[in-house]
Amino acid sequence: MQIDERKLKILQAIIRNYLETGEPVGSRTISKYTDLNLSSATIRNEMSDLEELGYIVQPHTSAGRIPSDKGYRLYVDTLLVDKVQEVEEMKDLLIQKADKIENLLQQVAKLLAVNTNYATMVSSPQYKTKKVKFIQLTELEENQLLTVIVLDGNIVKNKMLPIDSSLSKETILRLNIVFNTFLQGLDLTEINLPIIAKMKEQAGEYSTLVSDILDTITQAVAEENDCEIFTSGATNILKYPELSDTASATELLYTFEEKKLLTELIQDRLEDEENRGIQVYIGNETPVKSMKDCSVVTATYEIEQGVYGKIGIIGPKRMDYEKVVSTLQSLMVQLDDIFKKKT
Repeated sequence: MQIDERKLKILQAIIRNYLETGEPVGSRTISKYTDLNLSSATIRNEMSDLEELGYIVQPHTSAGRIPSDKGYRLYVDTLLVDKVQEVEEMKDLLIQKADKIENLLQQVAKLLAVNTNYATMVSSPQYKTKKVKFIQLTELEENQLLTVIVLDGNIVKNKMLPIDSSLSKETILRLNIVFNTFLQGLDLTEINLPIIAKMKEQAGEYSTLVSDILDTITQAVAEENDCEIFTSGATNILKYPELSDTASATELLYTFEEKKLLTELIQDRLEDEENRGIQVYIGNETPVKSMKDCSVVTATYEIEQGVYGKIGIIGPKRMDYEKVVSTLQSLMVQLDDIFKKKT
């Protein structure tokens, strides 16, 4: 049995009514709620078909119906296409807070929590490209070599390297020339043994130091990829009865407190370019175990090519998907505009 347009409209009415009330929805309510001009009996028959298809469920005998995960999924996939809601006041507030990206992302989390009345999370940017733009070696003090690495996107990282003996200015200049000649424009994954062998050959008696500097560069870039997560509105989830029982609430609040548990949401599908738009996870679809009774909507923002982060909104399965998706779509446009102005 296929779901036709009439069933789809009835399912939409059930979901929207349930979003508003949190109560099971009956046929009489739907007959008043929709513009289909159908009798309660006809709607009951259609609801029976929707239940048989798995889009709605009856929680108790003689009660109305509520959406299933499958019903929510169909709603998200077919009813929220091309929904765009401009949030100009959000844009103005974001621009005011955009002095630093960290401040901006913290403000995004707070604004989303207030705007949606759900819990929110925003990750710091993750650098998926690690192409070397420039390397600068400087001896700041005796037996201490400062290694400064500039990656694409003007991402700068530095690290101190202990050395056995002081280096002359000519030696440091030669090492700078060697590293920039061979590594400039390469991703760290492209640095192979033949390249390292040539670098050591050019460095002569300082070939061992080349290996130490390469290790330092790798460590510095790896540290740069540490992910910070900003959260807001965690207590909003307590407003929804289905999430407020002691066990579920405690587990959810702990997840927001121990932010590292949210990294699964950050990493999920970020690598896949085709999945960098808005993603909706309903119930067990979410990669975070403590959120199996929730719905999670995420969007990937891009500061510039190869620099990505994620924004997530967490709420009950009966969340207002239309508002959440529209808000995130609009926010992506605003952030893109803001980041372009900053660069």
